[in-house]
Formats: sequence, C-alpha cells, structure tokens
Amino acid sequence: MKYVYLDYAATTPMDPRVIEEFGLQMRENYGNSSSLHDIGQKAAKTLLKSRRTIASLIGAPRDDIIFTSSGTEADNLAILGVANKHKKRGNHIISTAIEHHAVEKTCEFLEKQGFKVTYLPVDNQGLIDLKLLEESITDNTILISIMFANNEIGTIEPIRDIGRIAKKYDVIFHTDAVQAVGKIPINVEELHIDLLSASAHKLYGPKGVGMLYTRNKGNREGWGKILEPIMHGGGHERDLRPSTMNVPAIAAFAKAAEIAKNEMPEEIVRETKLRDKIIKTILHNIDESYLNGHPTSRLPNNINLGFKYVEGESIVLDLDAMGIGTSTGSACSSKSLDPSHVLLAIGLNPQDAHGSLRVSLGRFTTEEEVDYFLKHIPLVIKRLRKISPLYKKIKEK
Repeated sequence: MKYVYLDYAATTPMDPRVIEEFGLQMRENYGNSSSLHDIGQKAAKTLLKSRRTIASLIGAPRDDIIFTSSGTEADNLAILGVANKHKKRGNHIISTAIEHHAVEKTCEFLEKQGFKVTYLPVDNQGLIDLKLLEESITDNTILISIMFANNEIGTIEPIRDIGRIAKKYDVIFHTDAVQAVGKIPINVEELHIDLLSASAHKLYGPKGVGMLYTRNKGNREGWGKILEPIMHGGGHERDLRPSTMNVPAIAAFAKAAEIAKNEMPEEIVRETKLRDKIIKTILHNIDESYLNGHPTSRLPNNINLGFKYVEGESIVLDLDAMGIGTSTGSACSSKSLDPSHVLLAIGLNPQDAHGSLRVSLGRFTTEEEVDYFLKHIPLVIKRLRKISPLYKKIKEK
C-alpha cells in the first residue's frame, strides 16, 4: 500500500490542477507585474484576476487582499502593522493562550517594546470566554488577535461574536485563519473581521505565498489605513508589502482557492464523516484514550487524540514505520521537547500532553487509508504501553 499521509494540517500536497496552472504560469507569465510593456501588463492582469478569485473565497473586496510570502508574514504584518500605526492611540493587545507561534512570538516581541498583551485562557475544549474578552478591553486596546481555528486541536472559536465585540468597542480584529480558509465557509463582512491571514500551502497550493485581508473601507472613517508597513522598498500592495510579485505562485494560489470554494460543501461532509469515524472507533476500541478539542465545533479534517502512558513522538515514529504519516501537533515546533502550549492551556498535565497525536485529513484521504490507520493504531498503542514503565507501574497497583 502507498504511504498514508494524515498530516494535512502541517501542509497539503499540491492539487494536480494547481500544479498544472503553476507550470503554465511559470512558463508563460514571467513578466514583472509593475512593468509597462506587454509582458508586464499580462502579469498585472493575472495578478488582478487572482486577487479577485482569492478575495471571493472569504467574501472580501478584491483590493483588500495583500499578498505575502506566508501565513507567518501575514500574521506579523497584521500585528506589528497595527501596533506601529496605532501606538499613539493605545498599547494594549488581546490574544489567547493557544495561538500559533507566528502570533504568540510576535506579541511577545511587542511586549519587549512596551506593549501590554492579555493572553485569554481557554476552557478544556479550547474555547475562549466571550465575557472575559469583553471585560479585558480597555481604552488602550487597539487590537484583538484570535485564531479562527486551532492548528493542533481543531477547535473553531466563536469568531462572529468576537467580531461583534471588537466592532462594539472600535477595536481592530485580526484572525489567523491559516487552518480554516478553504476548509470551512468564511465571510469577513458577516464575521466583522478587519484582518485575516491565510497561506496557499494549507489549501493545496504552493509554499511560499500567503495573503492578508485588510479592511480598507470599513467602519473606521478617519483612521486612514489600518496598517503601517513593516518592510520598506517599492510601492507594491498599496505600499504595505514591497517586493516584486510572485505572479506564478499567486496564480496557483488563486487556482487552489477556486477549487476549494467549488468543492468545499461536499468535502466538508466527506471529511467530517471520516473524522468522526476515526474518533468513534478509537475511543471505543482503545482504553484510556480521549479527544482533545471541541467535539463538534472543530475543523472537519482535524482529530487530536490523547493516549495515556505513551509518548506522542513514539506513536508518530511507529506509525511512520508502518507507512502512516501523522504528527504530535504544530509542524513549526515539532522538534521541541517541550509539551504543547495548546494542550497545557486546555488543562492537560505535561505527561498527558506528551501523549497526544494529531491526525489531519484532506482532499486525497480515502476511506481505505482511514481503515488502514484504524487497523494499525491499536497495535502501536498496545506495543508502546507494553514497554512503558509508567503503564506497568499503574497496572501493578
């Protein structure tokens, strides 16, 4: 059997249709979109079309999309850009204890610059307390940055309610939606989102290209632009992100967005069915296993499971030897020996946090592959528990 890839939350393989588009653009659309000649203007038209297509995926106006090199850059531009632009108005930012490191580390950087950051706790399913959010807002609060869906446990936050609160207090609202865009419906207008980060490689596009939605004409008349640039150079992207545009990658991103929008309804149903099959089967067949994250308000492709008395890294390595690719959590911190800050935040002790496994499905995941995983995971847990000193100690009591 071919290798079973169940780590779509880390990155997705490029869709063959996207690869075809990418190759075509690389061969034929090599111009600089800022050039006035015919080849350059062809690239500029492609850029315009791509911007429109990607914007439509999140219900945004075409010109409110800023292209970046990644979701991480988009997060940095959003948070640092707001902080720099509005520091005279206030120096308080609200985030959460379970953000991706791209947000967490950027907030920590700003704390060293004199900003104050409130990290909201979450409950044992990964959800924030909306009342606590509202109580945390002060006259100095300039930004709320809360992720749309968690990259490790899959919990979807109450984004619409967060957006309403931010709008009520005239605070800018940014959401890291890298894991959510292309997987679940998003409309930035309906959800009152001011800034949204996304990345192409999470929805079957190429690596090295991302975007930031930035509200340009919202309800903040007189504020001018929401952001201050964090890079300086040419006048690209409304002077917010200087760099020659990577038109082929952006066109491939647009193709991936188009496919995601068209196929999302059916894919949500299909992946949710496979997700729930995995959860139900494992919780029923493996003793002392449990689900991390919200049971229903979660991404259709995300399963995060805990197994007592074993280490997640050992599970990943054993599964890999059997031809199955999974992870313990965020790929960005997979080499760290520290327990996941997300799992600690939802109340797990360090020992149990080390015993968690993330399984993430995707467009190319088949039921046959799921069955192959479900056949082998009990064998892995049984073997690891058999050699676990902690498990032996517990069973001898």
